[in-house]
Amino acid sequence: MTRAVATQREDESLEVSPGPRPNTVRMASGEVVAIPEGWAHLAPGDALLTRRVKAGGPSWTVSELVRNKRMSRGVWAPAERIEAAKRSVTSTRAAPEYTRRLEAGRARRARAEADYVREFGRQVEAFLAFHASHAALARTLAERVAEHATPVGSGTVARTRRIPVERRAEAAVIAWLRHQTTAYDAMHIPRVAGARHEVRRMLAERSRALLDRYRRGLPSEPGCPLVAALAGAPKPDLRTRAADAREDEADPFEDDRDGREAGDVGDTYARDEADDGALVQDAVRIAEARAAAGDPELAAISEAEAEAARRAARQAIVRKKLARR
Repeated sequence: MTRAVATQREDESLEVSPGPRPNTVRMASGEVVAIPEGWAHLAPGDALLTRRVKAGGPSWTVSELVRNKRMSRGVWAPAERIEAAKRSVTSTRAAPEYTRRLEAGRARRARAEADYVREFGRQVEAFLAFHASHAALARTLAERVAEHATPVGSGTVARTRRIPVERRAEAAVIAWLRHQTTAYDAMHIPRVAGARHEVRRMLAERSRALLDRYRRGLPSEPGCPLVAALAGAPKPDLRTRAADAREDEADPFEDDRDGREAGDVGDTYARDEADDGALVQDAVRIAEARAAAGDPELAAISEAEAEAARRAARQAIVRKKLARR
């Protein structure tokens, strides 16, 4: 890394990532370059100020991937330009016309958001397609799902634009039922690849079967989890979405690789089977305890949970053995 290299690129607007040391960045090629003399860092968070700085000439925009999401880390640009842009933005925001435009923009976005919430609620009701005798239940469920899924910044499937709104509505209903009508949030699921996905699949099948009863106009059964969930306050999420995502992406071979690097190759197979067997026994023991506790919901899910643990552990053992060949 040389100051000369940085000087050569002062006249370019570049997309870079954070460097390994202060006042450095990493180019797209992987090269680490020092920040040019006289440049300063503008932190992210002020869109208008950032646009003014970038419009004034060359700059280096810093960002990095965090759990598959690109996060802004600000902009490097000449310090004099950043200060001039700050003065310009302050003057702009002091003008009455700017305040009027800002308020008009907020009102426009609020109207658009309200329209989307209503449209999403209609799509949820269309997916539910309950029998006319359960129309009130369908409206209540659609309102609860939309209320949970549509807030800006919620990170739910309802906020994505990658799939049609019809599919967003379906996914949001299944997710709401998973958290509000099953024991998913309290379940102990082995941290092996495929276990959480398998449990979610089983719960989705149960949720679809529950919805089908109301589509056919069948009466509510005593203790119906959907009726109970709608009658009471929403259950708090015991697990955050970030925690779910981290466990879904967890590497089941991490401990195994650490052991091999330490030279413990000889007992790797025995340790794998013992560890995975312990996971299965733990899951089965918890499932049996829940069933014995007399809670109908936990009893209903216990066998599915235990079977998912057994299947995932067997698959993990096979993958680990194949990976060493």
